Amino acid sequence: MTVPIVSVPYSAVHDEVVLGVDTHKDVHVAAVVTVIGLVLASSSFPATAAGYRQLLGWARRYGAVRRAGVEGTGSYGAALARFLRREGVEIAEVNRPARAMRRRRGKNDVDAEAAAQAVVSRRATAVPKSGEGPLEEMRLYKLAKDSAVKAHTQATNQVKAVMVNAAPALRESLAGLGTPAMITRCTQLEEAD
Repeated sequence: MTVPIVSVPYSAVHDEVVLGVDTHKDVHVAAVVTVIGLVLASSSFPATAAGYRQLLGWARRYGAVRRAGVEGTGSYGAALARFLRREGVEIAEVNRPARAMRRRRGKNDVDAEAAAQAVVSRRATAVPKSGEGPLEEMRLYKLAKDSAVKAHTQATNQVKAVMVNAAPALRESLAGLGTPAMITRCTQLEEAD
C-alpha cells in the first residue's frame, strides 16, 4: 500500500520567507526564497506605486516577509526600499553579482534570487539610507543649487567664448564689464540684420 504524498504550501509549514529584488528603471524582478535559501517563486512587477503593492502582496502569499535584499537602493530601488520599509520589512542593500557570474547564469530571475539568498546567508548586511526626512530634503536642495550654479557658469563661459569672435565694436563695448553687467548688456542687444 502506498501512502499519498500531500503537497503543502511552504507558508503552511514555515512562517518566514525572504524577498530579493533586482531593480530596473521600468520593471523590478522579485524572487521569494525560504529561510534556508530554497527558491519558491519569481516574477516581474512594474516600478510604480501600484507595482510595489503588487510585489509585496505576491511575496506575502508565500509567507511572512520580514527581510528583503534590494539592489540599487540609491537609484532604481530607492522608492521600493522606502515602500518596503514603511510596510515593516527590514531592507538590506545588495550588490550586483559579478559580471562573470551573471554571464554564466543569465540575468533577471537569477539576480533577484541571488539578492534574497545574500540576505539569507548574511552576506548582505548593509542598511541603505532611508531617503526621507530633513537630511534628504537638504540633499535635494543642494543638488538643485549645485545644478543651477553649474548651468550659470556654463552659460557665462559660453557668452565669454562667443565674445572672442564678436565684432571689435561689440567686444569693446562690453570690455571691462563684470559678468552680471555684461549679461544684462547682452540681453539688451538688438539682433543685427
